[in-house]
Amino acid sequence: MGVGLNRGLRHRTISGLSGLRKSLRRPLAFYLAALLLVAIIPSFLFSMAVLKRSMDDQERVVTALLKASTGSVTRAVEREVDGMLTTLRVLASSRTLENEDLGAFYRRASSALAGTGMNLLIIDRSYQQLVNTRIPFGQPLGRASDPVSVDQAFRSGAPLVSTVFFGRTAQTWVFNVYLPIFSANRHGDYLMTLTRDAVSLERSIGRDVLSPGWNAAIIDGAGDVVAASDPKVEPGKPFFMSIVPSLRVGVGEADEGGTRYRTVTEFSVLSGWKIVAWAKASDVEAAARRSYAWLAGGALVFAAIALGISLAIARMMSRGVRLLADDARRLGQGEPVAMRPHMVEEVTIVSTALSEAAAERVRAEAEIRFLMREVAHRSKNQLSVIQSMLTQSAASLESRQDFVDTFRRRVAGLARSTDLMIANAAQGIDMDELAHNQLQPFIPDDGDRFHISGPPVLLDAQVSQTLGMALHELATNATKYGALANATGRVDLSWILDEGTFRLVWRESRADLTPEMRAPGRKGFGTLVLERMLGMSLDARLQRLMHEDGIEWRVEIDSARLNTPAPDGGQGAAAE
Repeated sequence: MGVGLNRGLRHRTISGLSGLRKSLRRPLAFYLAALLLVAIIPSFLFSMAVLKRSMDDQERVVTALLKASTGSVTRAVEREVDGMLTTLRVLASSRTLENEDLGAFYRRASSALAGTGMNLLIIDRSYQQLVNTRIPFGQPLGRASDPVSVDQAFRSGAPLVSTVFFGRTAQTWVFNVYLPIFSANRHGDYLMTLTRDAVSLERSIGRDVLSPGWNAAIIDGAGDVVAASDPKVEPGKPFFMSIVPSLRVGVGEADEGGTRYRTVTEFSVLSGWKIVAWAKASDVEAAARRSYAWLAGGALVFAAIALGISLAIARMMSRGVRLLADDARRLGQGEPVAMRPHMVEEVTIVSTALSEAAAERVRAEAEIRFLMREVAHRSKNQLSVIQSMLTQSAASLESRQDFVDTFRRRVAGLARSTDLMIANAAQGIDMDELAHNQLQPFIPDDGDRFHISGPPVLLDAQVSQTLGMALHELATNATKYGALANATGRVDLSWILDEGTFRLVWRESRADLTPEMRAPGRKGFGTLVLERMLGMSLDARLQRLMHEDGIEWRVEIDSARLNTPAPDGGQGAAAE
């Protein structure tokens, strides 16, 4: 009985397997298409997930950059306001003002404010202007154009930044900074006031600090525009979005006129103003939508191509199987069978192709290893240079912000040199192109103040990187302390090739130098940096000359070094 039961179970099992095989019996094309879909669909879903994560990370980075940009604008505005308050306090301590000699005070204030874009007013409690440097002294003066802010400043007794208003005298949109001055006699109280055109703040919100597609505006406490990067947003008019004048700050969204906007808002405590950056949400999200559309479209196209190819392969293989079956039948019937090019020949062809492919792969892998060694070498040099810049920047600056600004500028200069190095690695980098590329951010609007000249000279990639950083350092020092720190200074950069020696001269003139800066034997941080960059990396000979009107650097490098990379040891020494 037990044997019969086992036979019954075995029979049912075999019958079930046979039925399963019949139900799964499909053409070869079906299984190839199924295999293709199994391979493509998970890859497509994974790519979608990776793209989504990448776009989210990119959005976080853009948001962080925008917050940093609006924060930078806020600090720039506060520096402007703080500078105006400092100027007011200095002028308020004038002896001519204590002696009530308004004419002498007018002359002193006009001289002090010349070229600053600011004008001084003195306003008493009856809103009457006592002094206005926009108008010649002695001419009749009218009442203040902003009585509300005047009352508020007298009531608070503290410095006050006004809202934007239309100045009757200036005939443009302006804002004022008030400093109350009180006397024992209440009728002798007055406001020391600095007035300034609102449009002068536009340089603080230039498009170079914003991401593409974004705009920014400075909004006063009443919700009116002080200055904006978008010409359509006019000063003195209410900001077009309803998020102002509420005190909400940070990243957010706003819906105005049926259009959805992405916003980043900062608040200035010193001025009471807000800085708002905005962009249409559709513009911000357009890149993500395009990426998803390209991914989906590409997946469909590739799936269709792959499916067509798989069907063609299945048809070809099925034909071969049918031919073999026909041969087998003919053989079974005793008929002659002609030789067909079966799998052996195909395996031979494929084996030959694979052998050739293997040889090609060996050559390709050797080339890849060479390229990887080159990339590793250059990456090591780049990291050494960045480490050197980090050490130099941290050792020379006092504040965190100064460190960040200096280090960011140096990294930007290194990036510009690297771009030239990558674009011209094969034929070398032209000295003139390197100089203009590195010095462009420092050249004043008056191009006659910066002169670059020299014959065509090709530089090795590593040499161009070192010279580029040295030029960046020279320009930075000139901007801080030398010829580019005032409105009249001049810089002349020239070079020549003379009997196997590359000679470069950096000459600054008409600079405002202090006696300490002209002191013989004095070495600043810039001198030490240049000696390490050029002297240790390129065996350069440096000569530093201090003239009455500016510094002069003379650099001599053997021309053989211009097109021969420095050894690893030399580069490392320069970066330590």
